[in-house]
Amino acid sequence: MAAAAAAAVGGPQAPQPELPAPGLALDKAATAAHLKAALSRPDNRAGAEELQALLERVLSAERPLAAAADGEEAAAAGSGGGPGAAEEEALEWCKCLLAGGGGYEEFCAAVRAYDPAALCGLVWTANFVAYRCRTCGISPCMSLCAECFHQGDHTGHDFNMFRSQAGGACDCGDSNVMRESGFCRRHQIKSSSNIPCVPKDLLMMSEFVLPRFIFCLIQYLREGYNEPAADVPSEKDLNKVLQLLEPQISFLEDLTKMGGAMRSVLTQVLTNQQNYKDLTSGLGENACAKKSHEKYLIALKSSGLTYPEDKLVYGIQEPSAGTSTLAVQGFAGATGTLGQLDSSDEEDQDGSQGLGKRKRVKLSSSTKDQSIMDVLKHKSFLEELLFWTIKYEFPQKMVTFLLNMLPDQEYKVAFTKTFVQHYAFIMKTLKKSHESDTMSNRIVHISVQLFSNEELARQVTEECQLLDIMVTVLLYMMESCLIKSELQDEENSLHVVVNCGEALLKNNTYWPLVSDFINILSHQSVAKRFLEDHGLLVTWMNFVSFFQGMNLNKRELNEHVEFESQTYYAAFAAELEACAQPMWGLLSHCKVRETQEYTRNVVRYCLEALQDWFDAINFVDEPAPNQVTFHLPLHRYYAMFLSKAVKCQELDLDSVLPDQEMLMKLMIHPLQIQASLAEIHSNMWVRNGLQIKGQAMTYVQSHFCNSMIDPDIYLLQVCASRLDPDYFISSVFERFKVVDLLTMASQHQNTVLDAEHERSMLEGALTFLVILLSLRLHLGMSDDEILRAEMVAQLCMNDRTHSSLLDLIPENPNPKSGIIPGSYSFESVLSAVADFKAPVFEPGGSMQQGMYTPKAEVWDQEFDPVMVILRTVYRRDVQSAMDRYTAFLKQSGKFPGNPWPPYKKRTPLHPSYKGLMRLLHCKTLHIVLFTLLYKILMDHQNLSEHVLCMVLYLIELGLENSADEESDEEASLCGPERCHDSWFPGSNLVSNMRHFINYVRVRVPETAPEVKRESPASTSSDSLGSLQSSRRPKVLQRENSGTAQVFSLVAERRKKFQEIINRSSSEAANQVVRPKTSSKWSAPGSAPQLTTAILEIKESILSLLIKLHHKLSGKQNSYYPPWLDDIEILIQPEIPKYSHGDGITAVERILLKAALQSRMNKRIIEEICRKVTPPVPPKKITAAEKKTLDKEERRQKARERQQKLLAEFASRQKSFMETAMDVDSPENDIPMEITTAEPQVSEAVYDCVICGQSGPSSEDRPTGLVVLLQASSVLGQCRDNIEPKTLPITEEEQIYPWDTCAAVHDVRLSLLQRYFKDSSCLLAVSIGWEGGVYVQTCGHTLHIDCHKSYMESLRNDQVLQGFSVDKGEFTCPLCRQFANSVLPCYPGSNVENNLWQRPSNKSIQDLIKEVEELQGQPGAFPVSIISETNLSKEMESVMKDIKNTTQKKYRDYSKNPGSPDNDFLFMYSVARTNLELELIHRGGNLCSGGASTAGKRSCLNQLFHVLALHMRLYSIDSEYNPWRKLTQLEEMNSQLGNEEQQLEVPILYHDVTSLLLVQILMMPQPLRKDHFTCIVKVLFTLLYTQALTALSVKCSEEDRSAWKHTGALKKNTCDAEKSYKVLLSFVISELSKGKLYHEEGTQECTMVSPISWSPESMEKYLQDFCLPFLRITSLLQHHLFGEDLPSCQEEEEFSVLSSCLGLLPTFYQTDHPFISASCLEWSVPALEIISQWCSEINTFTETHAEQGKALLIQESRWKLPHLLQLPENYNTIFQYYHRKTCSVCTKVPKDPAVCLVCGTFVCLKGLCCKQQSYCECVLHSQNCGAGTGIFLLINASVIIIIRGHRFCLWGSVYLDAHGEEDRDLRRGKPLYICKERYKVLEQQWISHTFDHINKRWGPHYNGL
Repeated sequence: MAAAAAAAVGGPQAPQPELPAPGLALDKAATAAHLKAALSRPDNRAGAEELQALLERVLSAERPLAAAADGEEAAAAGSGGGPGAAEEEALEWCKCLLAGGGGYEEFCAAVRAYDPAALCGLVWTANFVAYRCRTCGISPCMSLCAECFHQGDHTGHDFNMFRSQAGGACDCGDSNVMRESGFCRRHQIKSSSNIPCVPKDLLMMSEFVLPRFIFCLIQYLREGYNEPAADVPSEKDLNKVLQLLEPQISFLEDLTKMGGAMRSVLTQVLTNQQNYKDLTSGLGENACAKKSHEKYLIALKSSGLTYPEDKLVYGIQEPSAGTSTLAVQGFAGATGTLGQLDSSDEEDQDGSQGLGKRKRVKLSSSTKDQSIMDVLKHKSFLEELLFWTIKYEFPQKMVTFLLNMLPDQEYKVAFTKTFVQHYAFIMKTLKKSHESDTMSNRIVHISVQLFSNEELARQVTEECQLLDIMVTVLLYMMESCLIKSELQDEENSLHVVVNCGEALLKNNTYWPLVSDFINILSHQSVAKRFLEDHGLLVTWMNFVSFFQGMNLNKRELNEHVEFESQTYYAAFAAELEACAQPMWGLLSHCKVRETQEYTRNVVRYCLEALQDWFDAINFVDEPAPNQVTFHLPLHRYYAMFLSKAVKCQELDLDSVLPDQEMLMKLMIHPLQIQASLAEIHSNMWVRNGLQIKGQAMTYVQSHFCNSMIDPDIYLLQVCASRLDPDYFISSVFERFKVVDLLTMASQHQNTVLDAEHERSMLEGALTFLVILLSLRLHLGMSDDEILRAEMVAQLCMNDRTHSSLLDLIPENPNPKSGIIPGSYSFESVLSAVADFKAPVFEPGGSMQQGMYTPKAEVWDQEFDPVMVILRTVYRRDVQSAMDRYTAFLKQSGKFPGNPWPPYKKRTPLHPSYKGLMRLLHCKTLHIVLFTLLYKILMDHQNLSEHVLCMVLYLIELGLENSADEESDEEASLCGPERCHDSWFPGSNLVSNMRHFINYVRVRVPETAPEVKRESPASTSSDSLGSLQSSRRPKVLQRENSGTAQVFSLVAERRKKFQEIINRSSSEAANQVVRPKTSSKWSAPGSAPQLTTAILEIKESILSLLIKLHHKLSGKQNSYYPPWLDDIEILIQPEIPKYSHGDGITAVERILLKAALQSRMNKRIIEEICRKVTPPVPPKKITAAEKKTLDKEERRQKARERQQKLLAEFASRQKSFMETAMDVDSPENDIPMEITTAEPQVSEAVYDCVICGQSGPSSEDRPTGLVVLLQASSVLGQCRDNIEPKTLPITEEEQIYPWDTCAAVHDVRLSLLQRYFKDSSCLLAVSIGWEGGVYVQTCGHTLHIDCHKSYMESLRNDQVLQGFSVDKGEFTCPLCRQFANSVLPCYPGSNVENNLWQRPSNKSIQDLIKEVEELQGQPGAFPVSIISETNLSKEMESVMKDIKNTTQKKYRDYSKNPGSPDNDFLFMYSVARTNLELELIHRGGNLCSGGASTAGKRSCLNQLFHVLALHMRLYSIDSEYNPWRKLTQLEEMNSQLGNEEQQLEVPILYHDVTSLLLVQILMMPQPLRKDHFTCIVKVLFTLLYTQALTALSVKCSEEDRSAWKHTGALKKNTCDAEKSYKVLLSFVISELSKGKLYHEEGTQECTMVSPISWSPESMEKYLQDFCLPFLRITSLLQHHLFGEDLPSCQEEEEFSVLSSCLGLLPTFYQTDHPFISASCLEWSVPALEIISQWCSEINTFTETHAEQGKALLIQESRWKLPHLLQLPENYNTIFQYYHRKTCSVCTKVPKDPAVCLVCGTFVCLKGLCCKQQSYCECVLHSQNCGAGTGIFLLINASVIIIIRGHRFCLWGSVYLDAHGEEDRDLRRGKPLYICKERYKVLEQQWISHTFDHINKRWGPHYNGL
């Protein structure tokens, strides 16, 4: 053990008997056994002493530091003698002693047997993958390890997987935290009963040894700790100590893992106070022990802690009965003698602030508080261990050890108490720590295990005053960063707030504390204690008031602020976490009537704190201008508890409301925020920078809104319902600064607002009123209704994915509340309001997620613009919602035009809030509405449709919520109403609507038009007025008598405020309205240049509405009362709850409602309508105006047309881009229909997409095709079995790629190269199955010189990223498709083509000769090409490009490097690769005929020309030309002479398709059709013979002899050469001469296919053998000669293709069953040539029979390539791979990935597996896919594509139940394979279109 002083021996100090000298040399085991025996005796004194002595020596012997006499260098200095060995020794001794002489392993096993495994308790650290099941959890923090989760049954539960942030522990088996139904199989059994009792002697030694061991550890910790010098912790030193201690702590950790029996021993040791006292007191004669004790005391002192004498138990007095004794003096009791004891810390803080602002917080010093912060007394090992754990800033190992012990119940309680005892110290350390993040995580790792358990939390709350400690510590933490508040009265403010710029807030250092606090408040028993304790509540409200008014914003009026502070993040986070979340926690326990008392307590202390706050900031009645704070937590506490009281506890609202004066003060600041929001959106705060917008957005954002804007609006609603409505309305307009705008005059002066902001501020004010009056979130909606409204609002803005909806819907932040994400109510509401749109695929590549979209009936009945406006973070979302609504109405045919936001009937108000509706029936509002209607009608400036919309909305709300009685109208007229009198008689909107206002006196600027004119403006209603007065004299006389007064909102408000204050208080002081404010907000009348004018109005609200209807509809007399036609409307009004339409329909609806509510209104409406008819229109449109209107309209229409055209153009462009790779792109997209068969005399003409000229391709100025060359190994992935391979998910399932096409071809080539001549081998097969070069084009052509200048310009344009110009990459200038080369078009005319295609009647023998001759002459190309021309240069450069496309290893197969044969092989293989790939793109056969994309965009014709040109440079020596062997009989002797040199490959081992390409590329181009057919015919005979030999090898000996016999009989029939039986028998007899069929013996069974061969099955075998050749040949013919491919059924594919190739004689009858042999046409006698071919094989098999046979059987039927099949559920992949170790470096990779082509497991970005600067994924992509790799990233569920030097994230093929990806597995929901997506991925892989379809590519620099 690395440190321990010789320990003071427990018990009486007996003299130590010295062990005999050989004692040490004795075997450890023997000593241990001897001691164990000694201790087992009844009188074990001697044994105990002996053991003590041994331990003392052993544990200090390894202490290399004992020599350091002064001990100053202490442990941190390390040791000279290498402590490692000594430590090992000590541990060995301990293990031996514990085991009592037996083997340690056996001892461990024995102890484990007694483990009552009731709890899992597995502890994990950060980044561990764990599970959380909300269905089974009682505590929201519950978590399970993967093993317990999978062993339990959670089907159908709401669970998710997560990566642990801070670490945690498995709760399986703990019924306090989770329901028992969720326990796994291991922990379900309550196993206490059946576990036997632990035998005493098993753990006896442990009880003796462990105290010493732990004491050693503590001593070492004491010595190792040096107080950090100048406030910089010597972290290096601490870490060094910890490193030395690693083995010891690990040893302890291993002990805890032995199970319950060992844990209980450890618990005894750790909590035994006597042991601790004996060993550590530092008394006794041992110097080392004394020294160690001194170091301990120094450490305590330096931590600002005192070490009390034993007078105080636990350092905390027993709590006095009842409430706690937190003294409430001025400022509630927080930290006691903080100032003196912790001075070092405090002074720094103050120094940095410089202002000494904290000095005003005078804290009471009751002993108890002092003890909370500053007293610690350790009485057991556990306590001191925790102390050092904290001192060393929570080393991970120690944390794990302490947590591993938790399954022991006794330990759990002891440890929790110890933790609480150290709580203040922990937080002090955290505050000073430099690594506060790591430390926070580790603290929470511990505390969450302790405080999630309700029983435990309750116990420590009662016994250790946990709540007092937490609140005190929170206060203490925040006090270090208080500053003076500048809100309101800067000079005299006494309020302090937290400074959001401090590290404590900025880095969120307080979160462990707050998170613990929230955690314990979630337990009902604890929360109740908190709510009952008045002292705690007072302290808490004081804590909350630190945040009240923080982060104050002052509006910049002159220049832009220099530095945009980002402190608002900290401020919002602090309010949410430190104030709102505890509030929600408390609220969740105030749900029932019995809890009324709690609410009263909170409300009472909250109001007191608010009153203190108003006093502290000197607030009277006017807020200071141009400043706003978004943080009013006290207001919000008050509001939320009020809301709860009314909603759940049936409290009477008035009993918890303060007096009117307090209400007036309360409403000011929340209203100020609403006005500021409007100002910010009107760009009035633009000089404060972007951050102010950020604040406005955060305030309404989904995670904050229900703790911020919702309580604010609710509080305003409460104030509005209790205050005088006129006062409230005028306050609103004054706060929004639009009072001056509300005048009848056409011009006005606004003293407080610029003209450009007026309109949006007016809109803001009206919108606010609408929200205030129509929002019902806290005024009577049930939780389900709220959830539904929230969901509808979010879905109306945009379609949403399930996860974003969960995120956007503000849930009650406390997890124990009713609405939790994923709860049934959420899902049921979602399915009620939305339809699921499954994820779709666009061919263009962008993959959609599964979305939810509102159902039609939701648009129809529930779309609520008010809710949308309240919830939008971005203003554009409101527009988006309206656009979607408009589209729905158009689509469903409900309303064609541009609808207005619909009017929606609201849920009924809760009776407590009925007063809110008085706002709608107050004269002030009516005057405002009347004025605005008039202004809109008169077209005054700064009014918008939005204003009108809101005005009508308010009128309609008023009519909906009017008092039912009309009779009291008369009575209300006589009340003293001062100046309103002249406007409206009463306050009911229904009667005020019909009240006519004749004249209005207004104050206008001198310049206004009203001043000059004497005659009143409107004349149309003169006659109407007189007519009415004669009819109803009684009412109207009073109306006409006076002129309506100048109406000043501000003056009114002043009076009201004065009255209220006079009423509520008799003190003189309050009656003085401070002059300071009233001068600032002078009434609009006071401006000097205003003059008074009288306007003649003669309108009522009703008449204005009717005129408005005319104005909106643009027709006179457009309004006609509907009830005149249909009286039913009035009797049974069917007014819908929800109405669509625009302004006209809104006006009609309002008039109908007005008529319904009063007969007089109805009559007046009819009269107005009758009177309007006279010719004078309400607003006359003169001819000139009409002209301008028409002009405007025309202009508007032109603009719309232009928009439409642009949109159409954009969509056309988009669709072109998408179809650019698509199947049926229209013909005209492809400029290159080169090989047309019509006899046109012109040359092929190409369009250059750069210069736009068209013309033929010439030698000097060649044209080229834009092509993309890429290496491909797709062909090599074909397999011969139909079963697709699956991704391995167990160790046994590994994939070995021996059966892939590439592997088989590789084996074949190397076999041939072993036995035959190299140059001949390279002609016999083709390569390119792996790393073959695939050439594809978009079909566009360009001049090669144009292309060069285009590349130059790209090189200079640095912006283009994603492809590298240096590598020749570019995008097609026309369609932007990715490309990297240009393939020159061979000059030639179509005429020539047609001549070459005419069939000739030459015999096959003649043709064969011609072919041979043509192959012989190299100069058959036009002469010019041989000389250097531009064209030939380009051909060479493109050939170079093709070679460089693939890696060297895929080009060089020759044994002698650099031989021309190698290039030869490579070139014809390129042709083969392209043909084979095209075949795969067509689905592996040609049944579909010519209609396929591949043909249209093919560049094979051009490619052939380039290849042929280069092939001709290497002419084959005519000696070796296989053509000879195919078509001529040789003299037998030629082979005998050259035995010594290697043989050539026998012709039957040649790959026929390769031969075909060689023959054709050797011919001069362009090729003649009959030559082509001739070559095909000859090769078919060879192919057929190969099929027969393969068949003969496959069948059994008996079959062979039978066939040999039957065939021989028909040998002399007329068409023997076309009968497969004859040929087969001949082949068999020929080959029997060699050893091919011999020595099969054991091998026989493998070759014999179990089927007996019938003629049908043989025919099928032969056809299948020949088909691949026919397919490739037909494709080739199609490209070279432009002939269409016929389509056919699968079974007739052979016959159709063979006739299309001219193999079938034309007169062939189709009535017999088709026989493949009938296609044969032998140019020389069949049997002779066959015999010649067979003899070659016989020669070879003389020596190598086995290989000879293997080479004959060619597998020609490859299935299409596929990616690996993936399992249904992602979890199966994840669980296997995320813990799998890498085969290269044997570590578990940080980012594991798996290749979807071959299943190889790789480390992404892993430096461990890097080779020559290539990381493993890149390397693998080159080896497996020749540069293309498809990897599934295990930890992210995403697929990544590597293509060459670029990569892109492709997306995920695993989606959750809602059709969403879960990138990085952040949500951790179960994911299922999406087959369609996987098919798309596979399709892109096979068709090589990754480059075209995926847009976001980036370079990977070989780092993946």
